[in-house]
Amino acid sequence: MSGEIRVGVDGVRRKLIGAAAAAAVLPFGGRFAQAQAEPHRIDVHHHIVSPGYSAALKERGQRHAAWTVERSLAEMDKSGISTAVTSLIQPAVWFGDVPLGRRLSREANDFAAKLSKDYPGRFGTFATIPYPDTEGCVKEIEYALDTLKAEGFCLMTSYGGKYLGDPAFWPVLEELNRRSAVVYTHPLSPQCCGDVVPGIQGSAIEYATDTTRTMASLIFTGAAAKYPNIRWIFSHSGGTTPFLLSRFLYEEKTLKDREAKIPKGVMHELAKFYYDTAQGNHAGALDALLKIAPVSQLLYGTDYPFRDGAEVNAGLAAYGFTAPQLRAIERDNAVRMMPKLRTA
Repeated sequence: MSGEIRVGVDGVRRKLIGAAAAAAVLPFGGRFAQAQAEPHRIDVHHHIVSPGYSAALKERGQRHAAWTVERSLAEMDKSGISTAVTSLIQPAVWFGDVPLGRRLSREANDFAAKLSKDYPGRFGTFATIPYPDTEGCVKEIEYALDTLKAEGFCLMTSYGGKYLGDPAFWPVLEELNRRSAVVYTHPLSPQCCGDVVPGIQGSAIEYATDTTRTMASLIFTGAAAKYPNIRWIFSHSGGTTPFLLSRFLYEEKTLKDREAKIPKGVMHELAKFYYDTAQGNHAGALDALLKIAPVSQLLYGTDYPFRDGAEVNAGLAAYGFTAPQLRAIERDNAVRMMPKLRTA
């Protein structure tokens, strides 16, 4: 069977499966439900594993989630996802080795770009850069945007114990700001706090908290205000940030050089950030998040292969968003940020 015919068959299959998935989870009837029957969602929190990165993890004795492109596509079809913007699973490519970090970044980005080419409209790319290697990062930013036409970049929340607002990272932030880049962030268990509570994985508490730490770092060092053109996306509905709002506002009042570092205030910066809905799609998280950011800043995210779209679809449908709000979260906000995705 030729590639052209196979793509055609796959397209019909996606439409049929997507129609069933959308109808199953949307609480709205009539013409809106019919209009949404075709897969339309854009998943901004969708992990992949490139062959070179997989080998590097295995060499270090680190196990990782099983992933194949076929499994990604099957999950996307089941959940009504038209396009997934991919990012590497954690911990990313920095192992204290500059040449290795550069090589793994290039291999991972070329692999992701090939996915986009081989499956038109199904995949976008959040490229990897070899933090904290400044020279390597700047070169890979250029390659990812100018040659591969990536949608943006994926950064971990911290590197070597330093969070993203640390002045050591400002030369890279300056280049990302100059490019008006989209930067998606993913948390880690920090060096300080891997197994604080016996009996549960560190990620259960520390991932959400690490997102909050890096947000605080960006705001209170002045990096968010200094580099206003970067469009930040934070995982898991902003982690614990919405629940710590009163503490952030207190820190703002007592911060030295407040006018220089946060000239427009904490609330302004929080409302500018974007937030994905992976694991933050239940009523408690959404209620809190919507107190600090409008619906225009929410993006659909699943955390595949660790979680699936059914969880997110059900959570968003149950919350009671209006039809236009749900459409914005599931697709339109992402298209506004990354216009290339409009054709997906």
